[in-house]
Amino acid sequence: MEKTMRMKKTVTTLVLLFILGMMAASGWAQAAAPATLTSEERESALKSFQATRDNFLKSISGLSQKQWTFKPAPDRWSVAEVAEHITVSESAIFSLVQKQVMTSPAAPEKRDQVKGKDEMILQRVPDRSHKAQAPEFLRPNGRWATEAELAKTFEDSRAATMEYIRTTNDDLRDHFFDHPVFGTLDGYQWLLLISAHSARHTAQIEEVKADPNFPKN
Repeated sequence: MEKTMRMKKTVTTLVLLFILGMMAASGWAQAAAPATLTSEERESALKSFQATRDNFLKSISGLSQKQWTFKPAPDRWSVAEVAEHITVSESAIFSLVQKQVMTSPAAPEKRDQVKGKDEMILQRVPDRSHKAQAPEFLRPNGRWATEAELAKTFEDSRAATMEYIRTTNDDLRDHFFDHPVFGTLDGYQWLLLISAHSARHTAQIEEVKADPNFPKN
């Protein structure tokens, strides 16, 4: 009888140790797992993406063919060309995030290099007092025949990016890639760049529409 009780205690002790070991292992695994975006980061990015999406689509809606293709000067882009640049850049930057930024080795030691750059991107990129030349592969060349075709491509691309932001568990804050102007940026900041870039060029569309020679209809 006493021997049986001792065996039961031994088995109980082993079970408890096993459970505690599993709990400890689980806690360690959670602590060691890469940090994903916070709810605040997701919400902030999605709010920016929604606002810039709406503003861009509003800026190109209801234009006649003359208005769509009007160029304020030979060396300036039309609404159609600016809209094409926005749409091409949309998918190109998102592809860069997925295929280059997030495939680079995680480097959490670089986090100090990108502090404060979230706000810098959202403030400086839309500022059109600083001019920049688009790389050749992002320049317009007539990829879409109509505003409707372009708008659909843009909306599909923007929806995919927003769904990624909403659902991803990627550790965007620990992967980095250099930008030619802003230096080292993390994955989240590269995503913010998409939204800020569309805001910048939506402002450019409004500049074209404000030209005194812009067609009335």
